[in-house]
Amino acid sequence: MTTTVLAYFPSPPQGVWHLGPLPIRAYALCIIAGIIVALVIGDRRWEARGGEPGVIYDVALWAVPFGLIGGRLYHLMTDWRTYFGEGGAGVGAALRVWDGGLGIWGAVALGGVGAWIACRRRGIPLPAFGDAIAPGIILAQAIGRLGNYFNQELYGRETTLPWGMEIFYRRDASGMVDVHSLDGVSTGQVAAVVQPTFLYELLWNVLVFVLLIYVDRRFKIGHGRLFALYVAAYCAGRFWVELLRDDTASHIAGIRVNSFTSTFVLIGAVVYIILAPKGREDPATLRGKQAGGGPEDESPVEELAEELVVAAKGTGLVAAAEVAGSHEQEDAAAVGDVDVGDEGSAEAEQPAATEVGATEPATQPRQFRAVVRRVLWGVEIHRD
Repeated sequence: MTTTVLAYFPSPPQGVWHLGPLPIRAYALCIIAGIIVALVIGDRRWEARGGEPGVIYDVALWAVPFGLIGGRLYHLMTDWRTYFGEGGAGVGAALRVWDGGLGIWGAVALGGVGAWIACRRRGIPLPAFGDAIAPGIILAQAIGRLGNYFNQELYGRETTLPWGMEIFYRRDASGMVDVHSLDGVSTGQVAAVVQPTFLYELLWNVLVFVLLIYVDRRFKIGHGRLFALYVAAYCAGRFWVELLRDDTASHIAGIRVNSFTSTFVLIGAVVYIILAPKGREDPATLRGKQAGGGPEDESPVEELAEELVVAAKGTGLVAAAEVAGSHEQEDAAAVGDVDVGDEGSAEAEQPAATEVGATEPATQPRQFRAVVRRVLWGVEIHRD
């Protein structure tokens, strides 16, 4: 008679360590590490495509906070009973992001809104940014799945497969023993042997990362199509992983909500790949606006003045400002409120203006712009 020894691997004994009063959470460390990796890869790819170095970090100042908020909101919406249902953990637990619970769909959706705001401010195309950052995002997701391993969560049904994962009961500081205790320490007692679905998704994400790098180098795709390929490939893997999971989740007609989401998002991504422009963007379009107060930058007052000038060109306001300006100069001359140097220069300029009368209308917007800037600048000073 032979005995088969199964190569089960254990879950970590704990997911939180304390440095004095400060808790060090493995989940948070994995999320932070994933974000850093995504930014480093994204910045190098953006520069290689012709973009300005460092722009990825500027966009991340908008995208990362938006993404964290979106990820948490999606988790709360799809698992609301855990927090707001009868006997739920309550609002306080809903705000503790560091305990785990970020939905990738919400993170990508709201993070995309933050990225759109930042890209618009910098004058760079959002689809090109998405193509540059997509491989980094999927690799960050793989790193983040290690946090689920330490939290002893996102596992599948019980199994006898050789690569099954042992999950243990954990005891927290209050003495409560529970498999789902995030702050507890393993008692050494095995609660179950389950499918390590977090590991399946981690490995799938790494494969998608390799696929994206290969496709991008082989076919030089752009205009957001690489980002759409990331979304489609991730959805395909997430769909079958969801079928193996057995943890608490919201269902529609007996099917997990994430399965529906994966299906619809996958279809949308494939449609985008088909309809989006072929090829890659001109590198010149990725340079955008210069940051740091260069000559291309304008203050909000100057930008508003420019918009008012454009709007006023066809309304007669420019001509009215020109007439008002000339009358103001005549009145000043009549009361002697004009410097000699200004008088001489005005007389010297008068013949020149007569000679080039055909170009006189071109100076009107310039003078009107100056008037608007004075008014707006006065408003700014008064407000401050």
